[in-house]
Amino acid sequence: MFWNKAKSYLGVDIGSGGVKLIELRLEKNRPVLFSYGLTSNKQDVHKLLTTEDKNITNLLERKLGDLPPGHTKETENAGQFAPAQIEKYANIIKTICKTSRTTSKTAVVSLPVSSVFHAVVTLPIVKKEELDHILKAEVRKLLPMALEEMALDYQVLKGLPEDKSQRVMVNAVPHKLIEFYSKVFQRAGLSLEALEPESTALARSLIGRDQAVSIIVDIGSERTNFFIVDQGVPITHQSIESGGDKIDRILQNILGVEQGLIGQVKYDLFDYLSATSNNTLSEQKWLDILMPVVDPILKEIEVSLELYLRQTGNEGKRPEKIILTGGMSLLPFLAKYIQEKFKIKCYVGDSWARIVYQEGLKPVLRQIGPRMSVAVGLAMRNIV
Repeated sequence: MFWNKAKSYLGVDIGSGGVKLIELRLEKNRPVLFSYGLTSNKQDVHKLLTTEDKNITNLLERKLGDLPPGHTKETENAGQFAPAQIEKYANIIKTICKTSRTTSKTAVVSLPVSSVFHAVVTLPIVKKEELDHILKAEVRKLLPMALEEMALDYQVLKGLPEDKSQRVMVNAVPHKLIEFYSKVFQRAGLSLEALEPESTALARSLIGRDQAVSIIVDIGSERTNFFIVDQGVPITHQSIESGGDKIDRILQNILGVEQGLIGQVKYDLFDYLSATSNNTLSEQKWLDILMPVVDPILKEIEVSLELYLRQTGNEGKRPEKIILTGGMSLLPFLAKYIQEKFKIKCYVGDSWARIVYQEGLKPVLRQIGPRMSVAVGLAMRNIV
C-alpha cells in the first residue's frame, strides 16, 4: 500500500470572486475527490490584463498601486512584473493549499475569459504541414496585438467528408500573462502544468462526452460568461459585466443589510424561495426585483445563439440544453424562467456528477458545486 501512492491532480481556478481549488485522485479508473478549498475574497483577475491592452506590464503596475521598497515606476516599466502583485496571489494559493492539505506539486490553472482571444476561422482544406502557416497569416489580421506577443493554440473542428473547407478553433493568450501566472505558482511552490480557458474546463466538468449542442451560462461575481459547446468543444465565447455583485447591491438596498452580512442573507433567502417554489406570486416578485440582472442574461443568450447560427456549418442547429453554473446560478426560479423563455431545457449543472465523493459531503458540495465547476474541470484534465 505504501509503495503505490495514488497520483493526484490539482485544479486551481482564480476568479474575481475568489480562488477555488480541487484535488482529485484516480482510484479504480474513477476520479475521487481528495481535497477542496475556496476563498470568497475579491480578486482583480479581470483587471490584470485583457486582450485589448497593448502594454501589459504598465497595466499590471498601474493596477498595483504602491510598489515595494526598491521598485520604482521606471523599473516596473522596464519589463518586470510588480513583485507585490505576484506575492499577493502566491500567498493566497499557498494558504489555501496548506489549509486544504493538498499533496500535488503541479497544477492546471484557469485563464479568465477576458484574457483569452477566441475565434473560429474557416480555411480551405490543406495539408497538415501547410495549415500552421496559413492559419497564422489569417489570425494575424484578427489579433488585438502582435502574433509574436501571444501564445497560439488551435484545434481543427470535425466536419463532413464532403466539406470543401475546414473550421479551426483558435485560442490565443499574451506571453506576458503566461509569464505572470508562471511566476505566481513558482512563488507558491507549485509547478504550472497547463493553463486552460475557463470554457474548456466547464465543458469537461458539465458536459463530458455529450456531443449535443449545449449552452453554458456561467454567472460569476463580476461577469456572466456564455459558451456554446458543440461536440464537446466550446465554439463561441461571450461575456457581459453583470453578476453576483450586482445582485448583492440590489438586495442590500432593499433589505438594508450590511455588506459583510449580505452573503449569508442571500443564501438564506435563496433557500427560502426555493422551498416556496410553487408560490407564483413570490416567483414573479423575485424576478421583478432582479430583472436588472436577469434581462441582460436573456439578451446575451439570444446574441450567442444568433452568433453561433451565423457561423458556417451551424445553420439550422438547435441547442438541446442550457446549463447554468457559477455562484449565482442558484438564483431561485432563474432556470425555470430561462426554460420558458427559450423553450430549451435549462438546469443548474452538477460539477460533481463525474466525481466519486463521500456521501456525508453531499449537502455542502451541493451548495458550493456551481462555484467549483471550473476547478473540477481543470483537475479532470489528465484523467478523462
